[in-house]
Amino acid sequence: MKNTMTLILGGGRGSRLYPLTRYRSKPAVPLGGKFRLVDVPISNALHAGLHRIFVLTQFNSVSLHRHISNTYTFSHLSSGFVDILAATQTPAPQEDWYEGTADAVRKTLSHLEGYDIQRVLILSGDQLYRLNFEDVIAGHVERNAEVTVAGNLIAPSDAGSLGIMKIEGSGRVTDFIEKPDSVEQLSGFEVPSELYPEGSRPGEQPFAASMGIYVWELDALKEALDAHPDATDFGHEIIPAAIGTRAVYSYMFDGYWEDIGTIGSFYNANLSLARPNPPFEFFHHGRAIYTHPRYLPAARVRSATIRDAILADGCDLEACTISDSVVGVRSILRKGVEIDASVLMGADAYPSMKPGDSDLPPLGIGEGTVIRRAIVDKDARIGRDVRIEGREGAENRHEEDYSVVDGIVVITKNAVIPDGTEITA
Repeated sequence: MKNTMTLILGGGRGSRLYPLTRYRSKPAVPLGGKFRLVDVPISNALHAGLHRIFVLTQFNSVSLHRHISNTYTFSHLSSGFVDILAATQTPAPQEDWYEGTADAVRKTLSHLEGYDIQRVLILSGDQLYRLNFEDVIAGHVERNAEVTVAGNLIAPSDAGSLGIMKIEGSGRVTDFIEKPDSVEQLSGFEVPSELYPEGSRPGEQPFAASMGIYVWELDALKEALDAHPDATDFGHEIIPAAIGTRAVYSYMFDGYWEDIGTIGSFYNANLSLARPNPPFEFFHHGRAIYTHPRYLPAARVRSATIRDAILADGCDLEACTISDSVVGVRSILRKGVEIDASVLMGADAYPSMKPGDSDLPPLGIGEGTVIRRAIVDKDARIGRDVRIEGREGAENRHEEDYSVVDGIVVITKNAVIPDGTEITA
């Protein structure tokens, strides 16, 4: 582990997660009531003993920088760090903003000089999973691999949105198609039976999708990027080019993995956490997901009815009803509020009266308000007797204080929704 550097890709503009990315980068989007998306890859890396981590950022990165600097601190006697590498323009030729995953790493390699490293672990900043990177890197070293691509078994219906690997029984990757147009293109790509994890169902999940998680030998990575100076993306260009010329192997992962790249996937991943048997479990002994310690009081609940929900620290709930929902930090729900199948992100601070505040609804959710199939971003002020309701199949649209995406109403961060407003998809 001490010879491995971890790079976490912060992603581009995050347009598919808009409006959650209106004021923040994708990795900084809140998750599960109290976490941020970037906490997942960082925590997985730290549990594997990978204590040297760079997070590559570009768009709307201020809140991400603040979160990382406030959360991941090491003793001055330790060589560990979690640092930001923001895209910058320099006098060097062609030093411009990041143009893709491979381009971001290419422009970062100069910052790795001076570190005693042999390989690089490359992760995405917007995925939900729990993976032991010690096993991934051990398999990489044992096979004398130059590149290892983590893969997850998927159904044919999911193949069109992912990179699909063709794998030999030895685990070596012999072909790769990024986002195939049809299942017919994948004839012969079925995963060999000997590579299936115990208990899996080959007929239902016959293909191996790249998780966007790579282990590269540093020399091989430099040579691959230099050989294709115009290539900007690993999945589309660098990985396919490496197959046949380098030792590219797969690591088959058999746990829960979700690429949280759209409003729909974000919404569903959050709501799944509140189910009786969630596919991903934050209540995990020994491998916690770390985040910023806020030192908030426990949630206060008075005469509320709650079913299948997650309540984060510092909530104040009074005579309300919550079902199938995630309620984030410092959420304030007043009398008669009904929350169903929704994600509330809470607030960054408790309300305090400022000049002009008396003309606005107070921070939180006002009395008698009903919210269904919605995401309410941080620090929203929602008045009394408001009705917010999404609907599957509704047409996407964007307004000043809210959007409708994937049939979900998304209330924008800092939005003000007056008393009596109705917002329906």
